[in-house]
Amino acid sequence: MFNISRHLSLLLVAMTGISACSPSSDSAPDKATGAPSTVAEVMAPTAESLLALEKQATEAYIEADGTFFEKILSDKFVMQTGGSRHGKTDVVDMIAAVQCEVKDGWTLTEPQLSKIDDDTYVLTYKSSREGSCTRNGTTEKLPGSVRASSIWARSDDAWQVVFHGEIPIPDQGAAAAPDQEEPSATDNKVAADAAASRVRSKPVSDPISDALMAAERPIWDAWMKHDAEKIRQLTAEEIAFVNLFGTYLPDKESAIADWTSTACEVSSFMLGNGVGSLVSPTIGILTFTGTVRGTCGGQDISGTKIFGTTVYRKDGDAWKWVFGFNSPN
Repeated sequence: MFNISRHLSLLLVAMTGISACSPSSDSAPDKATGAPSTVAEVMAPTAESLLALEKQATEAYIEADGTFFEKILSDKFVMQTGGSRHGKTDVVDMIAAVQCEVKDGWTLTEPQLSKIDDDTYVLTYKSSREGSCTRNGTTEKLPGSVRASSIWARSDDAWQVVFHGEIPIPDQGAAAAPDQEEPSATDNKVAADAAASRVRSKPVSDPISDALMAAERPIWDAWMKHDAEKIRQLTAEEIAFVNLFGTYLPDKESAIADWTSTACEVSSFMLGNGVGSLVSPTIGILTFTGTVRGTCGGQDISGTKIFGTTVYRKDGDAWKWVFGFNSPN
């Protein structure tokens, strides 16, 4: 299920491209906030309408417009970087403090919309840009192309973002093996910041975190054993997944084919740092860290960490896996 690739360098501030709601044909969103101006605008969104608003948000991000994101991020918003879980306040403050220089010609393309339930959707797309961003005195070059996903949830008369993630898409010629290079000074600083954040926000056991972690472990076990039938039972009928390569798997059949391939032979895994939260009584988001022992593509990937985010939908008494987004850091 979780393909292991060469270590991909993720920007600390992987947040370009979040927006607000789906506009109707006869009413435009408020230009200052991106918020809907009529209740009619909260009808089921389309990939194209959300992508148009993602472009507005990209411009706001480049301009360090934290106020824009204060209005369109849900109070339930979460994202994960380097194993650290961040909420709305963290992200808004981060955006306001970032200085970016992005060349003209950036694009958002290949929009794909997947439904979690009537009130929750995932927009996945490709972002291509050239430039750099500076935060806390450290400048990072933007990865040329990333696969991004935003989860949108209905909130009264608007759509708000409850999750966003990005994964650099590696060059076609890049080796699909764990990176063994020595970390740079910037990598070390990022790791130290992430470790400090984890200490400050050490997960505390709670019912929703425990329930979602209990649902996640059998899926990893089925992936490890290449058990397609078990995966079918544990997942919803319509699912989507973004793997460590930045590859988007749009449906259940493509995901199962990918997860049950023999490219990876894993003998054991460990899941930890699990924190769950509810978007609604029947939709939950889990962030966690996975560690595996085994090989992928003939390469030893033992000890490799995978930072995962999974969306679950409650069907009856069971939490079913609906959407997953994995990151290498």
